[in-house]
Amino acid sequence: MQYRVLCFTDQSDLPETELFIGLNKAGVDIEVACNPRGRYFHRLKESGLCIHELTVKSRFSINSIKRIRRILEGRHYDILYCFNNKAASNVLLATRGNKEYKIITYRGTVGNISFLSPASWTTHLNPRVNRVVCVSKAVRQHLLNMRFSGLKISAERAVAIYKGHDLAWYQSAPVDLADEFSIPNDAFVVGFAGRNRPHKGLDYLIDAARHLPGDAKIHFLLLGRLTGDKSLQKKIAQSPFHDRIHLTGFRQDTTAVFVACDAFVMPSTKREGLSRAVIEAMAHATPPIVTNVGGLPELVANSHSGIVIKPEDAGAIAEAILKLYRNPEEKRRMGANARQRIQDHFHIDQTVTQTRSLFENLMTSA
Repeated sequence: MQYRVLCFTDQSDLPETELFIGLNKAGVDIEVACNPRGRYFHRLKESGLCIHELTVKSRFSINSIKRIRRILEGRHYDILYCFNNKAASNVLLATRGNKEYKIITYRGTVGNISFLSPASWTTHLNPRVNRVVCVSKAVRQHLLNMRFSGLKISAERAVAIYKGHDLAWYQSAPVDLADEFSIPNDAFVVGFAGRNRPHKGLDYLIDAARHLPGDAKIHFLLLGRLTGDKSLQKKIAQSPFHDRIHLTGFRQDTTAVFVACDAFVMPSTKREGLSRAVIEAMAHATPPIVTNVGGLPELVANSHSGIVIKPEDAGAIAEAILKLYRNPEEKRRMGANARQRIQDHFHIDQTVTQTRSLFENLMTSA
């Protein structure tokens, strides 16, 4: 089957970059329009893919619309695949009145979309969008559950395809936590990565320290842009573990920190699609503790490749940490299973195959 796909993205991450390259190797005629300042832009260029430089700064950008139209005038494309909201809204505007394209959008989070939201109609809910690729089953189910005055999304329109990974990407050597953060070598280190937003549940992780024995050799390592958060610093100062909670600031080597941790906690309260931080921790055999929110329980098989707990429960977080702290063999078993689960269920080859099937099904549909 002959067809040509043009993907629109911004600063493509590694799984997205390897998806484009994998589709090309699988025989898909694919081109990519993306931001040349992306971390993996050189990887796309070196792969031999046809790349169009495109920087989209807002959902409605005259310059971006003009640039997209120039790209589309250069060749015939059958499928336009938009990987973020800014790209989707500008592509839809650039192709307004033109029904020759099959349009796909990408949805990576639960919530923040509604039939009552005008912004949602400029992206995923736009009638010209043929398929919405959801990063997890939870995201897809959220879309299918939406209802308003007879409006709903059809089961055919929403498709769940996991973002794929490869264990070969995750071979980082652990950072020296003793040298960088003065954490004792015999300490049990609990990692977290993200921003301090209410739905990330970081407050519950900090509160979990109050449920831990005071003499437990447990330290917390919080990655992300958190050092300037005064409310968080105040909460940490009030914690009985205040001298064992460390803020790393933003780091490029997050995976090297993950592999140095004994456990990784994602205490989200809502909206999780498929956490990249949890995947990267699992790929480095660091057992995860996650809440039963969004796509997190799709990632973690409870008591096999990690621990799944209910959200908004600091005591449950502490109990899970203690389980791994007191049972080193259990920690190693879950870590090994976590790594294998990424290999078996979230591999980039599966994503390439499923995405190619999506394209072919879309081309044969009415």
